[in-house]
Amino acid sequence: MSTSDILWTPTRLGRIELRHRLAMAPMTRSRATPDGQVTDLTATYYAQRASLALLISEGTQPSADGQGYVFTPGIHEPFQAEAWRPVIEAVHAAGAPFVIQLMHVGRVAHTANTPHGRPPVAPSAIAASGQMFTLDGPQPMSKPIALDEQGIAQTISDFRAAAALAVQAGADGVEVHGANGYLLHQFLASNANQRTDQYGGSPENRVRLPLEVAAAVAAEIGADRVGFRISPGNPLNDITENDTHIVYPWLAGELAKLELAYLHLVHTGDEPLLRTLRGIWPERLVINRAGADLSARIADLDAGLADVIAVGALALANPDLAERVREGAEFNAPDRATFYGGDHRGYTDYPSLAIR
Repeated sequence: MSTSDILWTPTRLGRIELRHRLAMAPMTRSRATPDGQVTDLTATYYAQRASLALLISEGTQPSADGQGYVFTPGIHEPFQAEAWRPVIEAVHAAGAPFVIQLMHVGRVAHTANTPHGRPPVAPSAIAASGQMFTLDGPQPMSKPIALDEQGIAQTISDFRAAAALAVQAGADGVEVHGANGYLLHQFLASNANQRTDQYGGSPENRVRLPLEVAAAVAAEIGADRVGFRISPGNPLNDITENDTHIVYPWLAGELAKLELAYLHLVHTGDEPLLRTLRGIWPERLVINRAGADLSARIADLDAGLADVIAVGALALANPDLAERVREGAEFNAPDRATFYGGDHRGYTDYPSLAIR
């Protein structure tokens, strides 16, 4: 595996300074309290991984409507933001910047999992296929309510307010989640978005809400604190996209005009599109090459396709991942049985090199 000098050179994403180019991708862990608060165990988990250049938090709902899974954290109430504060302080004390990902799940939800017991919201009243885990077991996804004009305005306001709370809690920035089949991705995808108003139909209309959210968040906390995540062509959570080469260059170009801190691309194999997006974002592009081994990800740095590479499961299982890469040490294998929910097992008990 090549560990070129580029991997270990400092860089910056907006105002966020990175010691090197290896970042932790956002990963849902479902270990928050029922009312959406992170815990002392969360602080331990993230601080353990602070040798990485940037930590991007698990998806964090910006509103009660934004919750889809059980035991995911929120940042739409002041008490939730205050719970994040010691987590962020622990990460900073260990030497890394910390970004909170704002994730509104849209229709990827079940009514039983929301704190207010309301149906989910989405671009159109079309249920996602598949099942959602609830405390009563797996159940089909609930049919959502199509957001009306007032609901769209409220959603934008929710993202903006959540970003403000994140920064007040000490976060270095936020990442707006526009990927993996969640709300903003649903607006981009014609199978989930069958609106006939200004937010549906043409690619220009379908990108409107993601752009309005990004602009509102940037206006609230500064564009140089804001990242945006996309996953073109990713079918996760019942998404079908047939015009990625039209939608995503348009979206990326408009996001670039906002001068955001970074664009985070979940890359699933469309190499021509990757090169197109790189041309639009010649700097500040973070790539998570889904499913690839680390050498393939590092190759993106060597080829000039990425400025920072993000890793998920490897960072989950190896709290000292940066040190292992530097030393050429073996990696711990991720335990998928403990990815979601539970206690410290599979969360904070993966061994580091120092204690093996």
